[in-house]
Amino acid sequence: MRIAVTGSIATDHLMTFPGRFADQLVAEQLHTVSLSFLVDSLDVRRGGVGANICFGMGQLGARPVLVGAAGEDFDEYRAWLDRHGVDTESVRISETAHTARFVCTTDTDHNQIGSFYTGAMSEARLIELQKVAERVGGLDLVCIGADDPEAMIRHTEECRSRGIPFAADFSQQIARMDGEDIRVLLDKATYLFTNEYEKGLVETKTGWSDAEILDRVDTRVTTLGAQGVRIDRKGEEPIVVGCPQEEAKVDPTGVGDAFRAGFLTGLSWNVSLERAAQVGCMLATLVIETLGTQEYELRRGHFMERFTKAYGDDAAAEVQAHLD
Repeated sequence: MRIAVTGSIATDHLMTFPGRFADQLVAEQLHTVSLSFLVDSLDVRRGGVGANICFGMGQLGARPVLVGAAGEDFDEYRAWLDRHGVDTESVRISETAHTARFVCTTDTDHNQIGSFYTGAMSEARLIELQKVAERVGGLDLVCIGADDPEAMIRHTEECRSRGIPFAADFSQQIARMDGEDIRVLLDKATYLFTNEYEKGLVETKTGWSDAEILDRVDTRVTTLGAQGVRIDRKGEEPIVVGCPQEEAKVDPTGVGDAFRAGFLTGLSWNVSLERAAQVGCMLATLVIETLGTQEYELRRGHFMERFTKAYGDDAAAEVQAHLD
């Protein structure tokens, strides 16, 4: 099963200021702020929704196709993804813009000052999925993740017009989209991914009830944080899958992307929706125990030991066959 993932590609530059921003601000001069903070650490991390999902799928042995836009500074990041089983040949390289970048400084009170540079991400709207499909011999599913909004709409409409099954996955872009855009993005989706808060936001913005949305999508996948995930299909009982026990809770960033990576990989194995959700929850647990969205290591023996403990021998035997 050939799966393409469209979505953002970005790097995060995270710095720490050993003081309090508040101590440097003069109330009477806030209209003319000019400050420079001497930081004592810099952490550069790979990120972006599309890249995070593909990295997780590659870790599980899938060969996902990453579709997005980056700058000429993407070479090192590309090599990293290539080494971890990701097909990056359909990434568009901008001739004028850098790869999207988030730059953030955090003080001792955990206040943050940050900026997000979209950069090359805006060129994702120029990518045609048909050319991707021709290069890889066809696409069985396209996961349309958070990206340039115009790109998300173009990819969705192209999937519908060409009859390519797609998964709608708005994540952080849902906040800036209006009801009409969301209706366009989810209509006739094979899968709709949201967390519980986003689920309510989708219903509020579209004006469609839960039942009306299930009339328009085949499968609705709602992540529930520590409670796991619920899968809904029209006329069927919900499937609820819990999360494995965490060994630590280090950083929640990228957990949703990891779940999608595991779930999509399960689909590529042609296992049940319940089993795919279990794989997703297990991978998400590894990410929450790690600082950074692509810093975890999937050791198959350790993964299967914890998966067995969480979901039982029968489930583990089925997943083990695909990991082998």
